[in-house]
Amino acid sequence: MNCPHAAGSAAAPTGPGGALPEPLAIDPLVRDLAGETAHLCAAAPLTRIELLGAPAWTVTRHAEARQLLTDARLVKDIGAWRLWQSGEVTAEWPLIGMVNPGRSMFTVDGAEHRRLRTKTAQAITPRRLDALRPVVERVTAELLDSLAAAAAEGDGVVDLKEVFAQPLPMRVVCALMGVAESEIPRQMRLWKAFFSMLTPQDERLAVMAELDRVFTDMVRQKTAEPTDDLTSALILADEGGEPLTEEEVVGNLKSMIAAGHETTITLLLTTVRGLLTHPEQLAMVREGQVTWETAIEEALRYDPPVTHLLMRFATEDIEIAGTVIEKGEGVVISYRAIGRDAGHHGADVDAFDVARPTPIRHMTFGHGPHICPGAALSRLEAAVALPALFARFPDLRPAVPVAEIRNLPVLTQNDLESFPVRLT
Repeated sequence: MNCPHAAGSAAAPTGPGGALPEPLAIDPLVRDLAGETAHLCAAAPLTRIELLGAPAWTVTRHAEARQLLTDARLVKDIGAWRLWQSGEVTAEWPLIGMVNPGRSMFTVDGAEHRRLRTKTAQAITPRRLDALRPVVERVTAELLDSLAAAAAEGDGVVDLKEVFAQPLPMRVVCALMGVAESEIPRQMRLWKAFFSMLTPQDERLAVMAELDRVFTDMVRQKTAEPTDDLTSALILADEGGEPLTEEEVVGNLKSMIAAGHETTITLLLTTVRGLLTHPEQLAMVREGQVTWETAIEEALRYDPPVTHLLMRFATEDIEIAGTVIEKGEGVVISYRAIGRDAGHHGADVDAFDVARPTPIRHMTFGHGPHICPGAALSRLEAAVALPALFARFPDLRPAVPVAEIRNLPVLTQNDLESFPVRLT
């Protein structure tokens, strides 16, 4: 399913007098992720897609994605979207929470983005990450005990996602933000409903409103009584201009917890899946011939946590790879297809290979001004948790054929339904 080199792909004509190609419908229920990726990889570098009734462009190649992700004419402000301006897309559109989640560093550009992102960068310091490593190690050890207990209580089969990969990043990001552990079950419930395409839109809007209330209450509490956590740091950050507003702190925190825990869940599971289905490569990693960090980067390229990132909007016509993105049109970044670009990664792009030449130059955490601010934390969690998992359970193996492991109906995330394993 590898993506051919961009130079060898003819782009469909667009603009005045040019016929638009038939859009590729992106399946919101994710019933065939591999097939969808193959279709995207066989298409042009810029391809027309349809997202639940909303037409857009998607970029499927590494070079074009790098170019677009640094193009100031593509913005995150939904007000630039022609379909939003015309009322063809409203708050009732099922994906609106992904595109218009509220004001934060993820939804503004230029000077305002730099102001909001600078405040977050001041808060997520190397010192704070260093302080989190013992937290990651402690939570990992506790969850490994939970895995063993769950396997012993049943028939030896345990869901690696439910017991290990899912609670780990949520507990860590909540510790970073100063969210009480008693609040974690509610956070997990709300974000699961937010991302699922099976959630009715009225319920999704209610979930979004509840998240706003939860984080607003927390920000107000931390404003009155600051503590040593990310929320308080964002509230108190005063360098580089005016401080963040309450709405901006809430928006940043919502976006960070959503992106931070979901991506890390998948990173843990897809790295495990890649290694368990390639035991010779797992042996290389465990024997030190290949580092855990390299294995993690290969999983990020080959089986990334994010499938499609929604959305940027053209403020003027943009010509790229022989195609015109017209002013007001939306652009999606298809990271899974980009990771299979043979023109960038080589002819063996469809192979999971921890021994491929390094460095593995993928863009799974983004590129340009909006590159993921939590990438270092996600990598830290994986680098701590994965070696500990395989050290504790060296005979870890899938309990079902890997081909039977399905994705949840989450259009933007490579979110596995479950991952049954045997520990011994």
